[in-house]
Amino acid sequence: MGKHQNHPKHKHPSKKQAAREAAMQKQAAALDEHVYAIYADEDGEILDAPGMLGMGRTGRENVPLHPDDLIPLPDSADLMLLPDHEAVGMTPDGEVLPIAGLAVAAILPAGYTRLYLPAYARAEDAARLPLYGYTAVVVYHDALYCAALYTDENEKWDPANYNTPELPKLVKRTKKDLPGNRIVEQVGGCSLKWHCLTAQNLFYRRWECGIPASPVCNANCFGCISLQPAECCPSPQERIRFRPTPEEIAEVGIYHLSVAPDGIVSFGQGCEGEPSLAADNIAAGIRLIRAKTKKGQINMNSNVGWTEGVQKIVDAGLDSLRVSIISARDEAYDAYYRASYHLADVKRSIRYALDHGVYVSLNLLYFPGFNDREEELAAWQAFFRELPVQMIQVRNLNIDPDAFLDLMPEPQGRAVGTRAFLQTLHAEFPQLVIGSFSHYVERPRA
Repeated sequence: MGKHQNHPKHKHPSKKQAAREAAMQKQAAALDEHVYAIYADEDGEILDAPGMLGMGRTGRENVPLHPDDLIPLPDSADLMLLPDHEAVGMTPDGEVLPIAGLAVAAILPAGYTRLYLPAYARAEDAARLPLYGYTAVVVYHDALYCAALYTDENEKWDPANYNTPELPKLVKRTKKDLPGNRIVEQVGGCSLKWHCLTAQNLFYRRWECGIPASPVCNANCFGCISLQPAECCPSPQERIRFRPTPEEIAEVGIYHLSVAPDGIVSFGQGCEGEPSLAADNIAAGIRLIRAKTKKGQINMNSNVGWTEGVQKIVDAGLDSLRVSIISARDEAYDAYYRASYHLADVKRSIRYALDHGVYVSLNLLYFPGFNDREEELAAWQAFFRELPVQMIQVRNLNIDPDAFLDLMPEPQGRAVGTRAFLQTLHAEFPQLVIGSFSHYVERPRA
């Protein structure tokens, strides 16, 4: 077994010879339609496993992968080793066996929806994995491929557009423009320390930027990215510890919307709790913004569990609402959010927003082998018949797979597969946009 890379047969081949060898390799690759497993050795080298067919995982089941499950590994994807999780492959005669090395996962950029998790055998005493969206990665046609779908254009969210050398200078510029504004201080830290893309857009003066507003939450989500108990996995961001005033909110909102192309300001960021709990300040801030500029879009990312707060913000002039949700079934919803509210409250808030002309999308936290179960799909079909939201943003759930499945209800039906799940919804609800990001929308205003 060797490192996964191409090795030329001769050190200095002629152009004709190189072309001939390339053609032969291409022909050989076209004939070899097998998907091969990979693993990491004790030095962290990622190797392919000749003779072992590649597998993925749906729910708790390791299954063989096929070429139509795969896309080339995106250039901006990262590879990650899974400590205490042994790689798994399948022999040509169908026997599933462990591979003497660690499982390897792809961490995909935004805009890609994973179809399968990495196949693995977990050690009994394995520590909980950090909060990432682990995706199966294999060798196909002598290159790295991952089990995913390209769900949405991601030019605006291409990592190449962020963390540029001039970012620290841009942060200083905005701090000088808006001195003493605590929101700017917060998102400046998020930009430079946590590399949050939405935070950075404020300083790049473009697209969607975040305005965190609430240090508290009414849910206790398993896998919250801004607040975790000490015994759990570390959070990838720090939550704000203050409540911005309406004036601070408006100052940032006016600053951004006045100059940013396709400008969006969003409440409900990774570094805060539930924004509707700051409804009075947010509503007042929105009114101050709209008194100065009609440009751009005002968005909120929310669990919408507190309908009274959502109503105040909608009435103040909210343009779009992205609702964090994992299931349309009460039992599964409550198991994940562990909240002071329930799914019925979420539905009431969505109904109010739709009735008041707000563009509503769902931030669907997606996990292969859970959301695509038959009972989950049926519940979603009923949900969309009742509440015709405009969009689903499919987001790979960043979580330890086994810890998540231990928390959620046991399956009642089979998993139909991610493709079938999305295709079934789109077939019944053709107006439903299926993507991965908040899209810039123009809301008619008087």
